[in-house]
Amino acid sequence: MAHLDDLIATDIHAYLRAQENKSYLRFITCGSVDDGKSTLIGRLLYDSKLIYEDQLASIEKDSKKSGTQGDKIDLALLVDGLAAEREQGITIDVAYRFFSTDKRKFIVADTPGHVQYTRNMATGASTADVAILLIDARYGVQEQTRRHSYIASLLGIKHVVVAVNKMDIVDFDQAVFNDIEVEFRKFAQDLTFTDIRCIPMSALDGDNVIRKSERSDWYQGPSLLEYLETVDVDSASLDAPFRLPVQWVNRPNLDFRGFSGTVASGTIAVGDEVIVIPSGKRSHVKEIVTYDGNKDLAREDMAITLTLTDEIDISRGDVICKTDAPSEQADQFQAHLIWMADQALFPGRQYILKTGNKSVPATISNLKYRVDINDFSEVAANTLELNEIGVATLSLSAPIAFDPYKDNRQTGAFILIDRQTNATVGAGMLDFALRRARNVVWQDLDVSKAARATQKLQKPALLWFTGLSGSGKSTIANLVEKRLLDLGRHTYTLDGDNVRHGLNRDLGFTKADRIENIRRIGEVAKLMVDAGLITMASFISPYIAERRMARELLDDQEFIEIFVDTPLEVAEKRDVKGLYARARAGEIKNFTGIDSEYQPPQSPEIVVNTVEMTAEDAAEMIVSYLTKNGYLSPQDD
Repeated sequence: MAHLDDLIATDIHAYLRAQENKSYLRFITCGSVDDGKSTLIGRLLYDSKLIYEDQLASIEKDSKKSGTQGDKIDLALLVDGLAAEREQGITIDVAYRFFSTDKRKFIVADTPGHVQYTRNMATGASTADVAILLIDARYGVQEQTRRHSYIASLLGIKHVVVAVNKMDIVDFDQAVFNDIEVEFRKFAQDLTFTDIRCIPMSALDGDNVIRKSERSDWYQGPSLLEYLETVDVDSASLDAPFRLPVQWVNRPNLDFRGFSGTVASGTIAVGDEVIVIPSGKRSHVKEIVTYDGNKDLAREDMAITLTLTDEIDISRGDVICKTDAPSEQADQFQAHLIWMADQALFPGRQYILKTGNKSVPATISNLKYRVDINDFSEVAANTLELNEIGVATLSLSAPIAFDPYKDNRQTGAFILIDRQTNATVGAGMLDFALRRARNVVWQDLDVSKAARATQKLQKPALLWFTGLSGSGKSTIANLVEKRLLDLGRHTYTLDGDNVRHGLNRDLGFTKADRIENIRRIGEVAKLMVDAGLITMASFISPYIAERRMARELLDDQEFIEIFVDTPLEVAEKRDVKGLYARARAGEIKNFTGIDSEYQPPQSPEIVVNTVEMTAEDAAEMIVSYLTKNGYLSPQDD
């Protein structure tokens, strides 16, 4: 691998200094399947003489086995490294490659074109400055072209190269190129691109990739590499407000306390006044410490440790800003979401929202609409499926420091994580904080939950009865409340059927509606526990995630999960309402245990086996549990 630079031979140290000071450009290749993305990157590396000799020999050997270009070298194999990619001739995962020229250093992400792997494309685009969107000259703008363009725009990419590839197959016909350019520009006029450059090329033969091609003498613009070497992507980010998300409090000894992280945007200098979000504490920068010594100035993408002139409390999750432009903070937002999981998104379900340096529980309060990427229209939707894009409102358990994504791609981005599997299920861009999140605050009340509970001579709790329909939940809950009433306790029962006559009468039995049903019940039960009551909630509540959400609304030891463990065949025999029979006949859809799953509790406080004990015995066991654990007044033990 070599650079055409005389300094390599004459002054290696000067050459290395020149390389160190060159700017970086991150770009992606995207577009439909078989448009030539991997081949284009391979051509860039090959024609720039940036391939090791042993690597080239390996590619020549693999081309004979897995290549698609006959006797020619299949340059796509340089980035399609997975066995499945080579067998199928497609890109599956995001492949990153580094290379440099005499003018610039590059990190390129080769992203897949298949709809199935759209989430991988979004991952690659999230850090890119430029998108190279390949279009097959024979087919023009395709659905995946539109989808990738929309995602690139959504993720804040301002510069896009429309690489009209395989022009050799259409004899470099200028009319074909012009038609595609007109169609794309018309389609993209509502996107946020500030720079669209269309280039006719043949990635296979190298036309207009490294240098201008004689076969397209009618094209007067730059080659692809010439464009990439000169496009300006640095000025906007350096002008942005300074943001340092704190990743680590660096305290190696008693004499040093610094705050470490990677600069998300802007610049900072020694002596600058800073403010910490969310505390609002202010100080001045004393030192800027880096791995190769102290600096007077730091800029975006630098890993630094700041020391301050004052001892103020800062921890991981905080954001250090300059005082002239601090970030916002809020706990409710509107955001764009790209759904990346096979399991659909469900409003009301709780996920973990993770920003660059902070993780908080979050709920999709409302899915406002899904975006039709063909015409950008807003489509009403209850859920988002894999690779779909939508706009939703989110509610967080705690405020976070943020900037709207359009202003800062680092502090305006987040991912959603499934609480059970820890898998990343969505990527999002914060649009703005909801006005009500800024105006609505907690009202301090003089009468506390403890005071209400003391008055009632009991410890408040939520007894959450879960199990299949017909398991006996409501019967046992009713008996427990009667027994507690006999003991002079203050109680209330929330029953699944009863609340659907009023509070939840607008909900059906789809998975999304079931999740919202339990979310509402959880909030109502929380208020009842706050009132000092011992509350019974009898609901099938089939999903672990929603039962966990209800548990986390309460304080420790206030949520008592009671699993009414009844086998399906036993529940069906008890079918006093005839629901199982109707579900088996297809008259009732989404019925738990038949065509909708039930997820049993993993570690409930109480397990009731209704096959081995009567409802009365089960109720007595639950009351005994409450007595033993101090929920009832000692004099009534």
